[in-house]
Amino acid sequence: MKRSFVASAVAAVLVLALTGCVESGRGDRSRALGPALDCPVAPNDGVTGAVRIGYQNIANGDLIVKDTGLLETCLPEAKITWSKFDSGATVIQAFGAGSLDLGLLGSAAAARAISAPLNLDVRAIWIHDVIGPAESLIVKDPAITTVAGLRGKKIAVPFASTSHYSLLAALHAAGIEHDVTLVNLQPDAILAAWKDSGVDAAFIWDPTLGELRRGGHVVNSAADTAAAGAPTFDLEGARSDFVAANPAFLTVWTAVQNWAVHQLISDPQGAATHVAAQLGTDVDAARRQLAGYTYPDAATQAGPAYLGGQLGADLRSTAQFLLGQGQIQGLAAPRRYHDAVYAQAAATVGGAR
Repeated sequence: MKRSFVASAVAAVLVLALTGCVESGRGDRSRALGPALDCPVAPNDGVTGAVRIGYQNIANGDLIVKDTGLLETCLPEAKITWSKFDSGATVIQAFGAGSLDLGLLGSAAAARAISAPLNLDVRAIWIHDVIGPAESLIVKDPAITTVAGLRGKKIAVPFASTSHYSLLAALHAAGIEHDVTLVNLQPDAILAAWKDSGVDAAFIWDPTLGELRRGGHVVNSAADTAAAGAPTFDLEGARSDFVAANPAFLTVWTAVQNWAVHQLISDPQGAATHVAAQLGTDVDAARRQLAGYTYPDAATQAGPAYLGGQLGADLRSTAQFLLGQGQIQGLAAPRRYHDAVYAQAAATVGGAR
């Protein structure tokens, strides 16, 4: 039985990794703000070869880096390919298929990747954001004002995402985790199911969340589940062999991401303009989305609360919860979750400021 399950999972990985993303090269940088920006650190022309990066349409510094083209400016001899993914589930499928070097995924997806049956050799190299109200449980029926009121209802969520983890935590706290029907849908499909009355509620992120707000109301969020002891993050994951072989790339990549975080803090309007260009929305909408997250810089991430200490424990506690909910088959060794965190680049960049 186990062997059959793993074989099916591998087949699914190969199919979905090939079909679950859209690739883009150097040429899609926004030109709305004029000429390309200068690299915020010394460019490194010693980094060569191809690097495959997965991104998602989530409002954080990764979209700023992509929009400005700064990574390409800082690494002029590298061949950077950006591929768009819809959720962390498709990112871990691409890691499993060997078709991605690094990519954005949520902490729940990272915990799932490390755990059985996937047991992927991946590492968390950066925290793009700490998730707050940007991921929320939204309900259609105005009479339902609490999570407990969803008993007997259908709730849409992308499985293996941070929203899935937050939803499970909220349902567990309300005592109704066995009394609802969860529907595994990607963000675009959630919007269609909502319009077709196929679901009663959804736990999802922007921009889909913003669309659903027009006909629904929020009863819980990732900020609420974090306050109850279940924090979630958007991380950058990378294959361990890529991390070991490319420390120079990772230092520059981290420096550029750190620059983007400081743009979010010091120039929120300019940062929102880049994010809006990538999301295809207006700047005000982008600013509203950005307000739903917290963005730690490299110095903060290198400290004990994040990459420098607590993140490994958070990944393990996430995996323990997922195991209790039947979402994974087993835990990895306790040390594996701590070893899956790579803090060296953040410490180097954070210490340089």
